[in-house]
Amino acid sequence: MSMKNILYLTIAGASFCLTSCDDFLDKMPDNRAEVNNATKVTSLLVSAYPTSTTAPLMEYSSDNAVDNGVLYSIYQPIEEAAYLWKDDTNTGNDDPKRVWDAHYGATASANQALQAIEEMGNPESLNPQRGEALIARAYNHFALACCFCLAYNPETADKDFGLPYAEKPETQVKVEYHRGTMKELYDKIEKDIEEGLPLINDESYTVPKYHWNRKAANAFAARFYLFRQEYQKAIDCANVVLGNDPTTMFRNWAEMNGMANADDRENAYINASQNANLIIMPVVSAAPYILGRYSQATRYAFSIALARTVLRSANVWGAYNRESPGTYLGAALYGSDQKVSCPIVGAYFEYIDKANGVGYLHGVTVPFTTEETILVRAEANTLLGNTAAAMTDINYFIHNVGAKRATYTAEQIDDFYQSLNYCPLNIPNAATNETDRTIKMKLNPLGYKVESGVQESLIHFILTMRRVMTIHQGNRFMDIKRYGIEIAHNRTGQTDDVLTLDDPRRAIQLPQDVIEAGLEANPRNFDNK
Repeated sequence: MSMKNILYLTIAGASFCLTSCDDFLDKMPDNRAEVNNATKVTSLLVSAYPTSTTAPLMEYSSDNAVDNGVLYSIYQPIEEAAYLWKDDTNTGNDDPKRVWDAHYGATASANQALQAIEEMGNPESLNPQRGEALIARAYNHFALACCFCLAYNPETADKDFGLPYAEKPETQVKVEYHRGTMKELYDKIEKDIEEGLPLINDESYTVPKYHWNRKAANAFAARFYLFRQEYQKAIDCANVVLGNDPTTMFRNWAEMNGMANADDRENAYINASQNANLIIMPVVSAAPYILGRYSQATRYAFSIALARTVLRSANVWGAYNRESPGTYLGAALYGSDQKVSCPIVGAYFEYIDKANGVGYLHGVTVPFTTEETILVRAEANTLLGNTAAAMTDINYFIHNVGAKRATYTAEQIDDFYQSLNYCPLNIPNAATNETDRTIKMKLNPLGYKVESGVQESLIHFILTMRRVMTIHQGNRFMDIKRYGIEIAHNRTGQTDDVLTLDDPRRAIQLPQDVIEAGLEANPRNFDNK
């Protein structure tokens, strides 16, 4: 198979995408016709959004899962492969191959749109489409990097493996690609962001939240700059999203807490009318079944013991209660002791043969929210030493994501986290143990230093809140990578497996067919991994 076929789906194959919650099962028009006017470019960009998610791969790789034992089952192989940090050669909707193909396929559509715009003379009237394509291309590569690469480390970025950056449509049968370095990859992502951001125009969209609108694009940029350790740029982009007073920009948690029906709760979480939702991306994925409130996938799962020590943990405000930030996520749990889920991962089934029950399982993801972006800004300010600014955002978060109206100081947060022991790596009976586990993890940040005391405690708080607010979405594994957090996975009948600071398995392995076609694999230490 040529590298062209590995890196890209055909545009026709990538053209299925979704435009709104009401009609997201409608198929998009065939985009293989010549793209030579604004309408066709706009139509093509519908398929510049990935139809797969990294959430299952990365959630099972994180410390948001435990092994409940052989009495319980898996739904698809990705659960076990990711939990055991093993290279996965399967080809299901949530396996590495599908994730790779979907993101590079979406990039192919973005590149085709950019080429069409260039061939039309780059008219200013198409600047919004050009901006959307550039941001889409940057995001697709960034999402893949978060999955298949080590975290960005400025001290080693010129040596660590990156990924091929697709910048033009392919016209040759066989093209040789090279991974390059993380520095090269991040440089190209940054270039696309800086060129694309000023061109985004919300007025060009019928439903902005299903596209890279101005706030969503800046939220993505803020996260990227945070990961690249360009903290002032992260703050500047977050400011575009949040402004000086983000009080009205958070989710209506009280309304959601009042809903008794799980379907209603899930639909409310992804609703475009929620101020907190910045962009919404439907995907073809089993994530609703394996991460959501269904009885499948109970062998490796987010157990009630984990939920009580993560979602329902005590914090600076005292014991968990109905006024704690993220109460909705901690209280509205569905499932069994072995697997519980918050009602944020809804399942939407598209029948292609209703009589025989054949079709496609869809989920709807919300990759960027104001609740996560305010934590990005708080983290960036903390790492710059702007403690007062960080605390302003932390208190905005506490007041609006929970019902607590108390205002806390950095010293109070420091006192709380100083009182905690670091979470041990090896926890006896990890699947059910609620005693030994704490929310304080040892930090080994890559390429920078976190000062002990107030700065470290604020980072602990921010990481804890991000873990809560992005549960079931895979973001936790990004933070584990960035902060060099060592975690252990319990394994039934065997010793725990520890993901150490220098463990090469922090970079998920590339798809097997990509490696066989000549792209260099992520290193593996096979002595004991």
